[in-house]
Amino acid sequence: MSPFLAHIPLVILLIPLSAAAILVLLPGYRLSAALNMLATGTTLLAASSLVFGAGQIAPGQLLVDQLNISFIILNSLVGFTTSIFSATYIGHELATGRLTPAYLRFYHAMYQLLMFAMNLALLANNIGLMWVAVELATLTTVVMVGIYRTHEALEAAWKYFILGSVGIALALFGTILVYMAAQPVLGEGADAMVWTSLIRHVADFDPALLNVAFVFLLLGYGTKVGLAPLHAWLPDAHAEGPTPISAVLSGLLLNVALYVVLRFKLLLAANPAAIAAGPLMVSMGLSSLVFAAFMLYRRRDIKRLFAYSSIEHMGIITFAFGIGGPLANFAGLLHMVMHSLTKSAIFFAVGHIAQIKGTQKLAEITGLTESHPWLGWGLVLGVVAIAGLPPLGIFMSEFLVVSSTFARQPLLALPLVLGLLVALGALLLRLGEVAFGKPTGSMAPAEASYLPMYAHLSLVLVGGLFLPAPLVAWFQHVAGLLG
Repeated sequence: MSPFLAHIPLVILLIPLSAAAILVLLPGYRLSAALNMLATGTTLLAASSLVFGAGQIAPGQLLVDQLNISFIILNSLVGFTTSIFSATYIGHELATGRLTPAYLRFYHAMYQLLMFAMNLALLANNIGLMWVAVELATLTTVVMVGIYRTHEALEAAWKYFILGSVGIALALFGTILVYMAAQPVLGEGADAMVWTSLIRHVADFDPALLNVAFVFLLLGYGTKVGLAPLHAWLPDAHAEGPTPISAVLSGLLLNVALYVVLRFKLLLAANPAAIAAGPLMVSMGLSSLVFAAFMLYRRRDIKRLFAYSSIEHMGIITFAFGIGGPLANFAGLLHMVMHSLTKSAIFFAVGHIAQIKGTQKLAEITGLTESHPWLGWGLVLGVVAIAGLPPLGIFMSEFLVVSSTFARQPLLALPLVLGLLVALGALLLRLGEVAFGKPTGSMAPAEASYLPMYAHLSLVLVGGLFLPAPLVAWFQHVAGLLG
């Protein structure tokens, strides 16, 4: 193994951390936006190089394996494209006075700090450090949700902080219980919190403590995933915060929290006397899917609409990992990637649409394909994709989830398909109102970068038509690791 590969995890963390320290002091919008893009682009290059070190980088306090590489690369890719979208979006907010230059420096610094926190959570080999990283990501996004300083934004940030704190407290208690289960076997100190040590010796842990720990961990980190009934913070945070943060929340932060749940699921699976984690995840995932599908019909705000869509899709992913088995795990991984790309692309479109129209109310946004064809048809393609229609990637992943459910738990396939169809109907109903008909509101041209949106949608289309053999083999191997 080359010395360069051994230091890649540290590089992935140092780039955004250093950029955050510089950006908080850097005046000038264009320069700070350029540095923000440069930092996320460099992080993406470093993250991509992890593929060449898969299985070679020895674990220390930071862990690189084939499970978290997929998450890290996806995290860095969406972080980079969102920084490109953010440049034009935030420029408009600065021009209209919604953000001041001081808040702008703060915004870019917090963006990089968020990328650092999420990457740290994905790379941490210590379950305590993992918890700290998720808490840091939560606090960072709380601050960014309230950055407009309006009454609604501050209320949403406060709600997010309260509910997120409850969730992270439950996760902390679950982490402590895992430590208590490990202590008689591994002794006191850091070794009883190192994941690679835990997974090797977990068969000797007290299963009763592990069972209780996982319940608290699922509830705690499930709050971050946005699973019902722990989801209440998510629609408000999406609606009131800057749209780039909505893209990062739906496309990345929810995945990071789910990744932590999967790590602990592997611990339970390696202890033959512990409960099966799958049924708990299936229950929460299925309830989130069905609940969010029906709630889509009641949304009147376009960002809240897609926030509930995120709850629905995180429910599908959690359900797939709960069902387990090679096919369902493969489907869960594929759906996670396709959802991150699609939902962030939708928020890219929605952000610019809201700026042009001056509103997020669905009733006041109509005829986009006629008034703003690039944005309108981009939104149409994104909604068609997120609704699970062929030939786009989410259709393939949902088809695999349904197929694996029929094979392993046929009775659960009925509420699963019902939820998918209800959500499909709601999204297509809203799409007809927004994209077509007589245009209303402002007809001003969009000063937007369409590259991130259409780049994501192109990847989703390719994912539905053809998956490269190396990617399929990678996902199959990770699916096997997940059990």
